[in-house]
Amino acid sequence: MVGRSPLRVATSAWKLWRAVAQLKIIWRRERPRVVVGTGGYGAAPALLAARALGIPYFLHESNAAPGALVKLVARKARRVWCGMEAARTLLPGADCRVVGTPVREVFLRDFRPVESLLPPYRLLVLGGSGGARAINEAMLELAPALLERLPEWELQHQAGPLEVERLQGRSRHPRHILVPFITGVDEAMEAASLVVSRSGASTCAELKAAGRGALLVPLPTSAGDHQRRNALAMAREGRALVIEQADGLAKRLQTALQPLMEDPASRQALSRPPEPNQAVRLCLEDLADYLG
Repeated sequence: MVGRSPLRVATSAWKLWRAVAQLKIIWRRERPRVVVGTGGYGAAPALLAARALGIPYFLHESNAAPGALVKLVARKARRVWCGMEAARTLLPGADCRVVGTPVREVFLRDFRPVESLLPPYRLLVLGGSGGARAINEAMLELAPALLERLPEWELQHQAGPLEVERLQGRSRHPRHILVPFITGVDEAMEAASLVVSRSGASTCAELKAAGRGALLVPLPTSAGDHQRRNALAMAREGRALVIEQADGLAKRLQTALQPLMEDPASRQALSRPPEPNQAVRLCLEDLADYLG
């Protein structure tokens, strides 16, 4: 509904009311023992219907800044599972537990510590599955001079399928590897000594699981500015530096990257030990305690 025309807002409100009404009819007939919601507009009908019918519900909030829906229903939740510690302070009166954000199974393993990596060192750039044009342009601008200055480094750059097509004709350094999409991102992170990325909740959780330090460039148009808050939460934990997307992004990225790439001690200080992800186990533990 945010930022939409009055007609779109009214249409969305009608669809939301209808979905809640339909769920209430179904759940009066076949009442669930518990409802689990993961925040976001898609969960709104189920959580609102559960609250109206007195059905117990649990919430998971991945981001450092809870969304409007989570704030609305958090106090009556049996438990709010938080992906980041920062979310707990923004949900007064709610029964919160910091569990982390679930990651893919490939991240539920031991990762090599960053100090064990040998040259050629790798800088991994992730712009999301669809790419990030601002990051792509900045990296193409700064990479030639950076890689020329640092011969022990190479750059693996996920630019997104459409962006790769757009950038294919552009000149780049021989050690600047441009790819549309990385399937084994866990292996790519493990091979990387440093990461440049957006700061979605899942990416932040994967960086923690892999124990890799990052320069995070939050998407400025993310809902509720949640990517920026995620990045700041990672920075407070000593796991990242935050680079705002604005004019002069290439220069500011280079200024932040070069000292880290030149100094292993600084790089390793940013790469905290891998943090085993226990989010699913902890959530199931709470559900098991409740359901008996």
